Amino acid sequence: MTNDARIGEGRDRRGHAIDHSFGAEAVETQERRERIRAVFQAVAPRYDLMNDLMSFGIHRLWKRVLARRVQGGLGRGGRVVDLAGGTGDVARLLLGPGREVIVCDPSPAMMAVGRRRPGGESIQWLEGEAEHLPLADASVDLLTLSFGLRNATQVSQALQEVRRVLRPGGRFVCLEFSRPQPWLAPMYDLYSRWVIPRLGAAVAGEPAAYRYLIESIRRFPDQRELAGLMQTAGFSRVSWENLSFGIACLHFGSRP
Repeated sequence: MTNDARIGEGRDRRGHAIDHSFGAEAVETQERRERIRAVFQAVAPRYDLMNDLMSFGIHRLWKRVLARRVQGGLGRGGRVVDLAGGTGDVARLLLGPGREVIVCDPSPAMMAVGRRRPGGESIQWLEGEAEHLPLADASVDLLTLSFGLRNATQVSQALQEVRRVLRPGGRFVCLEFSRPQPWLAPMYDLYSRWVIPRLGAAVAGEPAAYRYLIESIRRFPDQRELAGLMQTAGFSRVSWENLSFGIACLHFGSRP
């Protein structure tokens, strides 16, 4: 079978084979986008509770570490965007005098939960996805992204968008699950594979949603791979800091 036959039998007016692969890729991307939105629509009311249970509350410590790492360079004022910010737990940590803090998230359900919580009135809420940020070029001083990059349908495009909206010298900090150290990996794998979906069933009533979330962690690039993707996207001063023996990781980069 020829390559032309594998990608489709259609031909244009000049007799050249028509490549349908881009159409198939677009359909797959749209299906994944809809699936992800459905997941967060389903789990929004108990998302933060589930995070507390799944991580024994440690995710809140990781997010505080993120906030501490960026606070020194923020000062007064500045525009901060927490991408995939969900209910705004990280955005609340980044609030400060004269500072504009925006949560940008593709899930209205998640943001609706966050708006009702204390401090929600001090945050701006903007619907948008990482691959197509509804923000002007070079308009952001700091962009944070916690546990959301792995849900992007196209990680490289999302990173390019982040770089686009940052001002020259602006910083990007990504908190994401990563690869734990070898001695911890087998235990972590068993816990995530068997315990977390059952917690999702018991507490949120959505075991399938949490199976998806765990699979998204397994498929996501490790520390070194993500650093390489950031460099390819044009970030400078790329580095990372492991948290909890590599279960989570902070990735840092700047727009030159």
